[in-house]
Amino acid sequence: MPPAAEAVYAEDETVREEAERHRGDEPRRSALRAPAAAALLTAVLLCLATRLSRTYPFGPVTRNIVDLGQQYLPYHAYWRAFLLGETHGDAFLNWNSGFGSNFLGDIGTYLSSPFDLLVVFFPADRVELALYVVTAAKISAAAAAMALLLLRLRPGPWPVAAVLGTAYALSGWTLNYGATVPMWLDGLVAFPLLCLVGEWARTARRPVLGPLVVALAWISNFYTAYMATLGAAAFLLVRLLTTEETASARQRLAGALRAARSVLIGIGLAAPLVVVVFLATKVADPTPETVFAPAPWTDVLARFLPATASVASPALFIGTPALALALTLPFNRAVAPRVRAGWTAAVVLVTLSLQWEPTHLLWHAGASPNGIPYRQTFVLCGLLLIAAWFSAARGVPRPAALLAGVTLLGVLAWAARGSVDIDRWTFPAFGAAALLAGAAVLLALAGARRGHARVLPGPDGSDGARPGIARVQPDRAPRARVLPVLAVVLLVAAQAGEVAVTGMRIEEQQRSKVSWSPRVGPWQEAAADEVARADAWPRHRTDPGEVPGGNDVLLVGGQGADYYSSLTADVTSRTLASLGFGYYAKGRHPVSLDNPVADALFSIGTRLRSKPTEPVRQDAPPRATVTVTTTPVPPLVTVRPPGRPATHPGDSAFARQERLLGADVYELPAPRRTGRALTARCPAGSQVWFWAPEYQGKATLAGERPVDFAGKPPSVRAPMQALGTVPDSGAVRIDLAPKGKLRLPREPVGCLVTARLDSAVRQLTATGATRVRAGGHTVTAELPPGSMGVAVLAAPRISGWRCAAGDADARPARAYEGLVAVPLDGRASSVSCSFRPPGTKLGGAVGAAALLALAVTGLLHRRRVRR
Repeated sequence: MPPAAEAVYAEDETVREEAERHRGDEPRRSALRAPAAAALLTAVLLCLATRLSRTYPFGPVTRNIVDLGQQYLPYHAYWRAFLLGETHGDAFLNWNSGFGSNFLGDIGTYLSSPFDLLVVFFPADRVELALYVVTAAKISAAAAAMALLLLRLRPGPWPVAAVLGTAYALSGWTLNYGATVPMWLDGLVAFPLLCLVGEWARTARRPVLGPLVVALAWISNFYTAYMATLGAAAFLLVRLLTTEETASARQRLAGALRAARSVLIGIGLAAPLVVVVFLATKVADPTPETVFAPAPWTDVLARFLPATASVASPALFIGTPALALALTLPFNRAVAPRVRAGWTAAVVLVTLSLQWEPTHLLWHAGASPNGIPYRQTFVLCGLLLIAAWFSAARGVPRPAALLAGVTLLGVLAWAARGSVDIDRWTFPAFGAAALLAGAAVLLALAGARRGHARVLPGPDGSDGARPGIARVQPDRAPRARVLPVLAVVLLVAAQAGEVAVTGMRIEEQQRSKVSWSPRVGPWQEAAADEVARADAWPRHRTDPGEVPGGNDVLLVGGQGADYYSSLTADVTSRTLASLGFGYYAKGRHPVSLDNPVADALFSIGTRLRSKPTEPVRQDAPPRATVTVTTTPVPPLVTVRPPGRPATHPGDSAFARQERLLGADVYELPAPRRTGRALTARCPAGSQVWFWAPEYQGKATLAGERPVDFAGKPPSVRAPMQALGTVPDSGAVRIDLAPKGKLRLPREPVGCLVTARLDSAVRQLTATGATRVRAGGHTVTAELPPGSMGVAVLAAPRISGWRCAAGDADARPARAYEGLVAVPLDGRASSVSCSFRPPGTKLGGAVGAAALLALAVTGLLHRRRVRR
C-alpha cells in the first residue's frame, strides 16, 4: 500500500482527523449534501416500493391495514378538521368519539408531531394522501438526520453517508412496522438527533439546543422517544469510552452529566403533554397481560435479510451492502482497536437485549406490549449503520476485513435458510445486492490504486503540515475520478433494489395476512354529507353508524360511540359494554350500537344506516346507499328523581339499560334451550333483541333473516342486535349456528315494548334540560325549576370532569351508572360541567420549572464563553 494510503488508514484517529481538517470546507459541504441526498433517495425509494406493490397513492390498492385504517387515518382526518376549526370540541375534549373523550391525551399519543401539521394543506377528501406524505416526510427526515450524525461522528465520503442514512430510514423496522404506525416514525427521527445531543454534551456544546431537541422528540412521540433515549445513552457510553483516549474519568463523567441534564430538562419541557398522556394510560382500558417469548434465533437472523415480514421477530433488515460493512468493523485494522471493540460490543449487547425478558421490559418501560414485541429494533438498526460508517468512512476496508465480513454475512444467510420468515424473493434479492455491492468494492479498490495520492509539503518544507501529519492530495486523472463514481452508483443500485423489493413484498404480505380497511371514497363522502345536513349538536347527537374502516365519527362527523385509542378510558369501555355495546381491540375500540334504548340514553336523535352497493374490495373505494332516521330522544342532560324505580334485578345489558333509563321497557323471558335453539314467549309485536357478547355465529328468529355475531373473547365483544318482531302468537324461537363452543349469558333475550320506551322518553324529556349549550370542553344546561334528584349528562364519567349545580363551586363529577352526574337539591335551575385532562396542572408546573432551568443553563453557558 502506498505511503499516502497508509496515512489514510492510520490507526491513530487524531492523525486522521488532523489530515481531514486540511481539506478546507469539504466537511461543511458534505454536511449539507449528505442529508439532502439521503432524504431525496429515501423518498424516491419509498415511492418506488409503493408503486411496485400497486398501493395508493401510486396504485389502486388500499394501504390501510390494521390500525392504519382503523385508527391513524381517522385521527389525522379529525386533526385536520380540528386545526381548521371545524370540530365541536377543543384540545381538551373530543365530543365526536366515545360520547366524549380526552383529546389532549390522544394528541400526545398520535398527533403531536410537527409533521402532522401537514394535513392542513390537503383537502378533506385527500386525507389518505396527506397521511402518506406525512409518513414519507418523517422517513426522509430520519434519513437526513442519520446522514448528518454519521458525518459529525467522523468525516468521510458524503455519498456513502447518504446511502447509509437511507438504509437506516428504510430498514425492515420502517417497512414492516413504522410505515403503518406513523407516530412511531418520530422515534426513528429522534434517535440520530438524540445521539447528536449526546455528542454536544460530550464536547460541552449547545447546552440550550440539546434540551430543546430532547423536548421535541418527547413531544412528537414520547413512546418511541423513550426507546430512542435509551439507545442514545448506549451510543454516548460508547463514545465516552472510545473517542478520547487521553480523557480523564472526570471529563467523561462531566460529559455524561451534561447529557443527563439535557435529557431531564428536555423531558421537563415536554411534561405538559407527557404527564397528561401518562396519567391517561393509568385509567385506560387495560389490555391482557402479555408474556414475552423470545423469537427463535433462526428467525432473528432471517430478519437481517431482504423481503422478510413478521410481527413476531425483530425487523433488522438494513440492506446487504450496509450489513456487510457493519460486519467488517471487528476485523478492520484501519479503525482504532478501542473503537472496534466498543461498537462491536454495543451491537452485540443490544441484539441480545432484544431476546432477554428483563431488558425487553426495560426497552418497553416495564410492560410487554401487545402485537409487536420488538418495537425498539430501530435503535439496533441505527447502531449497525453507525458501525458500518466507522468501518467505511476512511475508505474501502482492507481485503482481509472484507473477506471476514463477507464470510460472516454468508454464515448468517446460511443459518437463516430454514426460517419461516424467508420469502421466495429473499435470496434472489440478497444475491443480486451482494453481487452489485461486490462490484462496487472492486471499482472502489481499483480507483484507490489509480489515485496515486501525493504528499504535499508543509509550510516549513517538510513532508507534512506538521511532524507526523501527512497532507494527502489524490490524483485527478479522469479514470481515478470515474471509478469511485461508478462504485457509488453500484452501491446505490444494490441498496435501492433491495429496499424496493423488500418494501413491495412486505406490503403484499401484510395485505394478505392481516385485516385491512378499504380506501376512503364515495361511501365516507356520502355519510359525511348526510351528517353535516342532519347535525343538531348539542340539541341531540348524530350517530353515523358503521362505515368501512373504524372511528367512523372522526372520518365523517357526528357524536357517536365509535372510538379507537390506546387511551380509551376503562370507564368508557366498561360502561358501554355493560349496556350492550360491542368492541374490538380488547375493549379499546367501542363501536356504535343501533338500539333505540341506547339512543334514548345517549340522546342520539339522528342515526345513519349504510348499505354497500357492491362488495368491499382492496383495489377500489366502496360505494353505499346512506339513509337517515330521526327520532325523538331526551336532551343531552336529563334529571333522575331521588331514589330509583323498581327495575329488573338481573345483570344483563337489558337490565342495566333499564336501570339507567329509569323504566322497565323490556320483557325478559327465561328462554328454554333445546339443542341449538332457544324458545320463549314475549308480547306480540315487541322487538326481539339478542345479547351474547361472546357468541360467534348466526342467530335466526323464526321467519326472519339470519343475523351474524362476531364475538371472539377477549379481543372482540359482539353488540346486541335485533332479530325481528314477535309474531301474534307470542312464540319466540331463535335458531343458533355457532362457530365453535356455544357461549351465552344468563339472559340473552330481551323483548322491547316500544310503547313503554316512548313513555320513558317523554318523561325524561319533560323533566330534562330545557336548554343545553356545549362549548369546546364545557356543557351548561338550564333545568325546570325545583328539579330534585340527579342531573345526568349523557357522557361517560371519565377522569377530568368537574360539575356544579347553580352557583356552587365546581367539584369532581359524580357517576350515575357510569355517566356524569350532578346532585340536585331543588334550588338550582342550572348545572354546568367542564372537562380538564388530568395532569395539565402538574405538567404545566414541571414544564415551567424546566423552562427556568433551561434559561439558567443558557445564562451560565454564555457567561462561561465570555470568560
